[in-house]
Amino acid sequence: MTALVPARGRPVKPLRRDKEDRATEALRYVFGPVASGRLGLSLGLDLLGARICSFDCLYCEAGPTDALTVARKPYVPAAKILAELADWKAAGHAAPDVVTLGGLGEPTLNSECDAVIAGAKELFPDVPVAVLTNSSLLSDPDVRAACNLADIVLPSMDTLIAAEYARLNRPHATVGLDALRQGLLDFRAGYRGALFLEVLLAAGVNDSEENLEALRTFCRELAPTRVDVVTLSRPGAHAGATAVSKAVLARFREALCPAAQPLVAAADGRDASRTSGTGEGHGPAALAARRPDALAEAIVASVRRRPQTAAVLAAALGHPRDVVQAALDALERGGAVRRRQEGREIFYSG
Repeated sequence: MTALVPARGRPVKPLRRDKEDRATEALRYVFGPVASGRLGLSLGLDLLGARICSFDCLYCEAGPTDALTVARKPYVPAAKILAELADWKAAGHAAPDVVTLGGLGEPTLNSECDAVIAGAKELFPDVPVAVLTNSSLLSDPDVRAACNLADIVLPSMDTLIAAEYARLNRPHATVGLDALRQGLLDFRAGYRGALFLEVLLAAGVNDSEENLEALRTFCRELAPTRVDVVTLSRPGAHAGATAVSKAVLARFREALCPAAQPLVAAADGRDASRTSGTGEGHGPAALAARRPDALAEAIVASVRRRPQTAAVLAAALGHPRDVVQAALDALERGGAVRRRQEGREIFYSG
């Protein structure tokens, strides 16, 4: 089994025990719901508890990878995650549209992800369970078997050009592009759920015509349920990751997902999502009665995983934007969140 190694020379950092942790002790591994462009209101499960991943992508919204590894083990035991999920349900929250395995790193690195999926289905029998994955471990039959338990799997394949892959995804040395590609095809051959392939484009990195043609051929072979071509809409982990132009995005979308449903505006006005409707009782209004302290906890738990604007948080958590902004201002003063301006938008992160 491969041991944890520092990513690009950085030491492995333990999960910090500071203000943001103390503020969100009850929501350590369950976060959100987060407004997802593809899944509606998604209740997130963090299976790693730290930035542990097989990639160190330029664009990662969780920040730079602290531990670059392909070692599978129970980084956060399934029992802890499911106990917290049961507590979240018992608190009386409305059911989300989907429960999603994701968080700070690659969720399939957790060797108990199959137990997490099975337990989430028991707790929420009418709610689909989704898995976000960078596809790097799908060459492992055990990982494929675990993902087979999910209703929706959302794998990434940003490029099939080796030089672009090395520059953009910055993988662990053992994760070769050919094995990643074949692992995804092998998984698809035995999977009967919904497969939502994501391609993320970074300007000047993987937006080449060569990659477009390679992806076009691959998508015909993979036959995913849908393809989502996106670009950066939040600050990336590393310098050099910037969004492609609308024209480039349109060209890739036309080639790879011509039958996809039209884009709609995200909660903060971006043209970055294709959103599903929320069922009656599952939408933001159902969460409006949450206590202010619970709102603060939910905000910090959510922005720890990815930077978000006040508008996106308001839509996801079911509170007026001014209430969310006031909570963010208080959290920033207390050091639990920090702000960063990107263009005309202000993003908050843990």
